[in-house]
Amino acid sequence: MKVWIKLLIGSVLGCILGFLVPQDSTVAAGIIETAHGVALNIGRYVSVPLLFFGLTIGIYELRSTQQFWRLTVKTLLVLTAISVLVISLGIAVTFIFPPERVSIIMEEQSAPPGIDPARFFLNLFPPNMFSVFTGDGVFIFPLLICAFFIAIGLTYDIHYTKLIITFIDSLSRIFFHISDFFSEILGIVIIAVSAYWAIQYRDIIEHGTFKAVILLLLIFSLILGLLILPVLLYLFRKRPNPWSAVYGMFAAAIASFFSGDINFSLPVLLHVLKANLGIKRRCSSVTITLFSTFGRCGSTMVAVIAFIVIVKSYSIFGIEAHEVFRILAYALGFTFLLGQHGGNAAFVCLASLCASYGNGFENSFLILKPIAFFLVALGTFLDVMAAAVGSLIVASISGLREERTVRHFV
Repeated sequence: MKVWIKLLIGSVLGCILGFLVPQDSTVAAGIIETAHGVALNIGRYVSVPLLFFGLTIGIYELRSTQQFWRLTVKTLLVLTAISVLVISLGIAVTFIFPPERVSIIMEEQSAPPGIDPARFFLNLFPPNMFSVFTGDGVFIFPLLICAFFIAIGLTYDIHYTKLIITFIDSLSRIFFHISDFFSEILGIVIIAVSAYWAIQYRDIIEHGTFKAVILLLLIFSLILGLLILPVLLYLFRKRPNPWSAVYGMFAAAIASFFSGDINFSLPVLLHVLKANLGIKRRCSSVTITLFSTFGRCGSTMVAVIAFIVIVKSYSIFGIEAHEVFRILAYALGFTFLLGQHGGNAAFVCLASLCASYGNGFENSFLILKPIAFFLVALGTFLDVMAAAVGSLIVASISGLREERTVRHFV
């Protein structure tokens, strides 16, 4: 059975379970919440060793063929272009299809979430290199830095490093196959994840307060992720069929939407990029790390739409033209700093936008706190689709991709 079919069946079963759980049953809800936490940990279990050993041998091979810096520059250029496009479209859609005013339902927040640039840069270089293996694995860019320096060391003298190179390459392949196993069993694991998602969704649709903004975000995100982003593949030479590419990415899209956690989706994403889209591991390990660190444009776009909805609902002056460019600038800056937030990036970005905008809107993000999980789900879905499309573009123009037929997709 295809991986995406397993994930789809598991998601449907989980949603049915979530909707059937009695609302007054705190025991059942608590069990599902605990199962949801366990399921997320299972999905993220192999992410760190998979990425580290894949990055180390991938960077070594790319440096050996003098492709590493060219690939990195191409990835950052594609990443920036996609980010500007996605965020700009998100801003435009709120003016073309303005949603209804949302009602004030202020939730309590003990410590407002936000983006901390100082913490971002401090975490790049921990005081001990081995500290990158002892954290929670949410912020994965320090792994890239560590892998880069080890890859440089591997080029010191081939007589001394040959055995280590073989050892790291073997570990990379081992963890890649282990991640394949985890990708195959996610069809069962995602039942708990989607059940928890359904319970939260059931609670917000009953009073219908956020119906307009939910519909706007859902429809536009689906159009953007499944239509607009894949069409970008037509702009590059050696382009793959965008619709078969969407089909090949579908498993990662399902995992990202219901989990709302990009690290949960990474093993599935790397699996389908290699098996379905033919992207070589040495390429995808670098591009996915860069996109998941600096290219969280989907989460930023969702946050921007939510923020503009709030401002247009409660500001008598609305948003003027010069403020649009200010919001765009803030959003692009936050996009490059969201890598330290794995499972709540969209809501953190919304809080940061409100704090940066000021004018009495510092705590207005609390209005949309009841649908924070929905914002995060759509944001992560778009993050993963942008990363997959961007990786496919970079691999195609770099000659690091092999053709795959749809009938051989996993």
